[in-house]
Amino acid sequence: MSELCGKYSAKCVEKGNTIFARFAIGKGYDKHAKNRYHIPMTLQQLKYAVAVAESKSITEAAEKVFISQPSLTAAVRELEREMGVVIFSRTNKGVVLTREGDEFLSYARQVLEQAKLLEERYKGGAGGNPIFSVSCQHYSFAVNAFVDVIRQFGGSAYDFTLRETQTHEIIEDVAHLRSEVGVLYTSRANEEVITKLLRKNALAFEPIFTVPLHVFISSANPLAQKERIALSDLAPFPCLSYEQGEHNAFYFAEEPLPAIDCAKSIRVRDRATLFNLLIGLDGYTVCSGIISHALNGGNIIARPLETSDKMTVGVVTKRGMTLSRYAAAYVEAIRRHCG
Repeated sequence: MSELCGKYSAKCVEKGNTIFARFAIGKGYDKHAKNRYHIPMTLQQLKYAVAVAESKSITEAAEKVFISQPSLTAAVRELEREMGVVIFSRTNKGVVLTREGDEFLSYARQVLEQAKLLEERYKGGAGGNPIFSVSCQHYSFAVNAFVDVIRQFGGSAYDFTLRETQTHEIIEDVAHLRSEVGVLYTSRANEEVITKLLRKNALAFEPIFTVPLHVFISSANPLAQKERIALSDLAPFPCLSYEQGEHNAFYFAEEPLPAIDCAKSIRVRDRATLFNLLIGLDGYTVCSGIISHALNGGNIIARPLETSDKMTVGVVTKRGMTLSRYAAAYVEAIRRHCG
C-alpha cells in the first residue's frame, strides 16, 4: 500500500502481525530516513513490556506471558532499540523501570486499552480473557460493585484486579493506566489540591454521590446509643485512619476530618485491621456512612456527625478515553450500591 501526501511518501508493508512503515522525502529514498522511520513495533511487544513492569522480574513476566525468558528479553530490547528509549534498568537484583520507561508505558497502556476496545467492538470480545483493574480507597461499596462486574462478565476465565490503596497511588494508577478506574472522595478541605492533581495528570472526576459526614464505630461503643455524634463526643476515643505513606498531608487523607482534636491516633493500611481496632479499642473513623454488613459484619455501625461538612465520592478516569464495558458496568454498579 502506498500513499502520497505533498512531498512525503509512505510505503507500508505488512508481515505477520507487524506493519513496517518506510518514509521517503521527494522522489529519492533516503536510507537514513529508513532508519529513522522504520517502526516494527507490535502490540505483543507492548504487552511484554507491561508484563515486565508489573512483575518487576523477567522470569516472572516470562511465565505470565508464556514465552521463554531469552525471547522476552530479546523482545523488550528490540522495542527499546526501535523506540529509542531505555524502559528498564538492568541490575543484579532484577529490572527497574526508568523514568522515561514509566512515561513510555503510560502511552503503551493507552494503546493496548484502545486495541482491547476495538476487539470488543468488532470481534465480540474474542481474543483473550477479560482484563479490568480498579484502584480505590477503602470502600465496601467499591468491593461490592467489583463483585457485580465479575459476576456479569467473568465467565470461565478472567484477569481482574482490585487495589485498595493510598490516595496518591489511585491517581498514579489511573494516570498510567495500571487501573482503568479509580474511586476516591473530595471535600471542602481537599478539593482544590485533588482537582489540580487530576488536571495535571489529564484525569477526569465524575461525582457519584454526596453525603454528610459519618463515623464508623463498634456496636458496643458507648456512643452507639446516640442518634447523632458531636465532635466533642469523640475526644476520649482512638481515631483510626488509613496511612498514606510519604503523602500523609491532610488533603490526601482518606478521612475528611473536620478539625477533630484527636489525642489518640492510629494509622493502618487495610480495612480489616481498621475494623478490628474499631471493635477492640472502641475506636472510630470518619467516613461516608455507607457500609456493607454482608462484607463487614454487624458489629460495625454508622452514626452521623454533627457538622456541616460533606464528602463527594466519585470515579477517576483518563480524560478523553472511552470506558470499556467492564468500567462502564462498574460505575453503574457503584451507583446501585450507593443509591
